[in-house]
Order: sequence, then C-alpha cells, then structure tokens
Amino acid sequence: MTATQRAAIEELLGRVSPVADALGERFAAQGRELAIVGGTVRDIMLGRFGNDLDLTTDAEPEQILKLVQGWADDVWTVGIEFGTVGCRKDGQQLEITTYRSESYSPKSRKPAVRYGDSLEGDLARRDFTVNAMAVRLPGHEFVDPYGGMADLRAKVLRTPGRPEDSFNDDPLRMMRAVRFAAQLGFAVDPPVREAAAAMADRIAIVSAERVRDELVKLLLSERPRAGVELLVELGLARHVLPEIPKLRLEIDEHHRHKDVYEHSLTVLDQAIELEHRRNMPPDLVLRLAALLHDIGKPRTRAFEAGGRVTFHHHEVVGESMARKRLAALRFPKDVVAKVAKLVGLHLRFHGYGSGEWTDSAVRRYVRDAGDELERLHVLTRADCTTRNRRKATALSRAYDDIERRIERLAEEEELARLRPDLDGNEIQRVLGIGPGPLVGKAYRFLMELRLDRGSIGVEAATRELLRWAAEEGIAPAGGASGAESSDGTE
Repeated sequence: MTATQRAAIEELLGRVSPVADALGERFAAQGRELAIVGGTVRDIMLGRFGNDLDLTTDAEPEQILKLVQGWADDVWTVGIEFGTVGCRKDGQQLEITTYRSESYSPKSRKPAVRYGDSLEGDLARRDFTVNAMAVRLPGHEFVDPYGGMADLRAKVLRTPGRPEDSFNDDPLRMMRAVRFAAQLGFAVDPPVREAAAAMADRIAIVSAERVRDELVKLLLSERPRAGVELLVELGLARHVLPEIPKLRLEIDEHHRHKDVYEHSLTVLDQAIELEHRRNMPPDLVLRLAALLHDIGKPRTRAFEAGGRVTFHHHEVVGESMARKRLAALRFPKDVVAKVAKLVGLHLRFHGYGSGEWTDSAVRRYVRDAGDELERLHVLTRADCTTRNRRKATALSRAYDDIERRIERLAEEEELARLRPDLDGNEIQRVLGIGPGPLVGKAYRFLMELRLDRGSIGVEAATRELLRWAAEEGIAPAGGASGAESSDGTE
C-alpha cells in the first residue's frame, strides 16, 4: 500500500472512527469480528468519500440486531433474509452483513445465501478483487488476500477466483463488470471478458428488477457509452436490451447508410454533453430515450430505387418497442411513458424546415410534448450527428428559432397551461347540457380552435362554440345566450 493510500484510509477512518470503532469494540466485546469491506474500501482508495459504510461480520443477523439495538439511532431489517441489517448512528448509515457466499442454481432467479465463518472466505466470494479488500475494526488492519490494491492501481477488473465460478455464483456480476468499467474507467481482464462472453445467456435467470437496477447505474454513470459497447461485445445486450445490437444494420456497397448503432451511441454522448451545458443532473429518462430513439429502424428499413434506404414511421414503431422493453425490465410506469413519448416525438422537429411552421404548429408541438418539452429539446439537438458542418449549423439555427418562438408564444399565451377559452362548466352553461360525452367533444373542438388561433377570448370562443353546435345539429337548451362568461366577464 502506498503512503497516499494509507493516508486515505486513515483520513476516512478518522471521519468514521467515532462510530465505526465504537461499533467494532462493541462486537469485539462479544467475541465477534467486524470489518469495513467492499466498495467502501475501494472508494476510499480512489479518494471518493461517502456517508455510507458497508461492514461484514461473523455474527448472524439476529446477533447483529442485538448488538446494534440500544446503540444505533435507527435500525431496519429490510435485507435481513439475505443476512443484512441496516442502522444509522450520528448521521452515519451502516449496512452490516454476515459473512456469506451466495449462488444460483441453474434455473433459479434468486440466490441461495449461505453464511460463512471467516473474513477471507467472505472476500473470496466477492465479485471483483477491487471489492475484495477490507479494514478490520477496531484495529484498522488492512486485509487484501486477492491483490485488489494492485488491480486498483492497474485499473483492471479481475475476479478473486475463476471468473466462471464467480459468474455461476451470481450471473449479474457480468453486468456489474460492465457497469464498473463505465463508472471507474477500468479495463476488464481478458479471462473475465472471455468467461462473460461464453456465459452471457446465464443472465436470463436473473430477475428483471436486478438487471434493471444495474442498467440504471450504468446509464447514470459518467461513461455509459463504454458500458453499452461492452454489453454488446460480450453478448449480454442480446438478453438485456436486444434492440441495441440489432441497430448494427448491414451496410453493403449498394445500400450505403448511417450505422444506426454508432449513431445512437453518439446521440447518447451528445445528450450527456447537453446535460452538462444546461446544468442538468444525470437524467435517466433522457439517456434511455437517446439510446432507444431509433430502435424502430431495423423493423421499418426498406430499400427503394436508386439504392435509397428508408425507415418510414420508425418513430411510431420505436415508441411501441421502447414501451414493451422497458415494461419487461420492470421500469416504473412513469419512466416507461416518458421515454416512449420522447421516442415517438423525436422526429417531429424535422418537419420544421426553414421555419415555415405556423404558430398553430408550434402550439401543437408544445402541447404534444407536454412535460417532456425540455427533454425533447435536448434529444432533438443531440440527434444531429451529421459531419456536414453546413447542415449541422442549419439544423442548430432552425432549432434555435423554434425555441425562440416557443418562448415568445409562452410569454404571450401561457403555453405551459394551454387550454381552451371556455372550461367544461362554461361549455355546459352555453349549450345548456349536463356532464357527458358531448362536453368532451365540445372541449376538443375548442382546444383545436385554441391551437389554431391562439387565445381569442371568452366572447369569441362562445360564438364559435354556438356555431359549431349548430353545424353538429346541437340545439342549446334553456335559452342560453352564450354572449357572456359564467361570471359575466369577457
């Protein structure tokens, strides 16, 4: 261990020792071991300090509970069936897990947990050597039986034992290798890559929720492109996001067109760059939409005369495919809906041309985007990957123009709260009707009028509603005059 790394450990332990050492002494008094372990130690070495501590012990869960109750400020047992007890002390969050090993049977989706009896044995079952280091408490002895420190310096991911055994124990570790490569900028050791590629189909036995959680961490990392590329290279994407490798459309001398896979990764990169420029936090919905926006292309690809390639309606097909894939991965319904909407709308701007959209068309663009308008702005800009500077500049200027027009109309018309000049109650009063489908039909007519002409005021909207009702054969009941609003104002 270098002097810098020893200093890093001492710095972290200096921060947590009032809590960690006190707990270590409490365990030792009962003849039990306790050690800081795993990602916490790795992050210490990388100079990344957090408020959460992962600890491991030879005490079983019920014994852990007895040792922390009355000492911790708060205790929870959500993970106790997997050997983990959580607690909080003086603002420090701790997760304490019994020494263990876990493995999957060939057809199981849940790991079988077995308790161990030594720290070295617990470290042996860890996913990678850089996560198989520990610091014993309260004595601060550094434990590194599998060369994790050397691998950390070399920035390489290796498994403590044979990678085949590690991935058999928990196939999700193959995705964790991908995620750590993206998060930390580490290389994956060749034997680990080879084992993952050979065993990629084992990922199918892992629950969708666990796969989703790894995918989320990957996409929210600093370099998700590297992780996505590795998912594809290792064959894991065929089981996790099969639509992505299918984007590598065959290109031949007769039908030249952009490689949709490379384009999608570039859009992901550019969306992240725009997040930074706009001071946005890492945005899962935006990044998913950027990655998936063209997944409808393989299904819609057609060759036309002269070697032209088309993908008509790929955004419609892609919207449905994105919805289906994300639902299968158990993403929350709101995330599924938002990503699908962005995929479905990502081509809308390309009909803007040189600014010939009417104000009505701009209003509809805003209305259809709804709460996703800001994300749609970013996705649309990121979707420009042409190397033709003149074309790229023209597209950028055109989108600058549409954003200015949206801002102007927003100021004039409160686009964010776009609604007709008459509400449902006023429609009922003007037409002399009660609640029912006819009110919705009239409301939709007035909304289209609002989109076409902007706000025309209550009086004019009332006249238009009465004219529409007459054309529809609807006779206002009760002699409603329709010339005033419900409160007598225009």
